Amino acid sequence: MKVRQLGRVEYLPTVDAMREFTAARGPGTPDELWVLEHPPVYTLGQASRAEHLPRRSAIPVVRTDRGGQITYHGPGQAIVYVMVDLSRHRLTVRELVRRIEESVMELLAAHGIAADRRAGAPGVYVNGAKVAALGLRVRHGRSYHGVALNVDMDLAPYTDIDPCGYPGLSVTQIADLGVRLTPAQAGLALAEAISQELESRAEAHAEADSTQR
Repeated sequence: MKVRQLGRVEYLPTVDAMREFTAARGPGTPDELWVLEHPPVYTLGQASRAEHLPRRSAIPVVRTDRGGQITYHGPGQAIVYVMVDLSRHRLTVRELVRRIEESVMELLAAHGIAADRRAGAPGVYVNGAKVAALGLRVRHGRSYHGVALNVDMDLAPYTDIDPCGYPGLSVTQIADLGVRLTPAQAGLALAEAISQELESRAEAHAEADSTQR
């Protein structure tokens, strides 16, 4: 699985690049994880509703094709976009979401932070506050978009929206939880955790197949 570190890049050109990569890939195309940050932007998933939109902000608002509702991206947030062939890993979309969440939780656990999930609300939470948001799009069995982990950023823009469609939802970041990583370091560590999680699944299936023969 190839990991690409893109630095800070604009949102819309990056989404276009993900779509192009997904449309062009064939059965043998290696999966890729893109590690990056975005300048400030609100993104509206396919389930977004008007009542959750920004109430007062000069930050751009962009409608996109991932699942989920509204979220915020900005400097200091580690984003990993996950371009995976689900059939290659024998994954359903729900399983892929769960494994990405598990990767975030493993990364946080390595730094002494206990995190969990919330029923019906994809993402990762610490003491009820959301630290990582997740939204995917799957076309022809291949995923794009991914996960955003709050590292060390200005959280104020979240106060102008209902994060992920939940009024009053608290958000947090790993800097406030005592973790001293840069967004680039956190993004790379998360990409490595996702890669290991998916590769371990592939190895388990390969072993099971050989046993059944």
